Amino acid sequence: MEGVQYRVGNEKLIRVLDAASARLRSLLEKQGRATGALRVAVIGGGCSGLQYKMDLVDGPANRDIVVDSNSVRVVVDPKSALFVSGSELDFSDDLQKGGFKVTNPNAVAHCSCGESFSA
Repeated sequence: MEGVQYRVGNEKLIRVLDAASARLRSLLEKQGRATGALRVAVIGGGCSGLQYKMDLVDGPANRDIVVDSNSVRVVVDPKSALFVSGSELDFSDDLQKGGFKVTNPNAVAHCSCGESFSA
């Protein structure tokens, strides 16, 4: 990404577990974004006040933090980094509670649906 100013982080910010890595690599390849990344953001909303937003992107934006973890690049904006520090990203294809799941040590409360948290 020419001209984009970003920082390189490490897995102390966010760590991608094996199942999530395999699923993300597959999704990026299907979209023709072999060098792309997963953007993880924390936004207001959900029953507990904060929720995760995840998107596949071509690369980092200005001021993002880029983490290479388990053969996947994850980009996090500086504000969201305050909330996700120390988190792990996993994936499950369970029919009822499947999908990407963030295990976040900063979350002090979770809602029953598992989609939002408070910190």
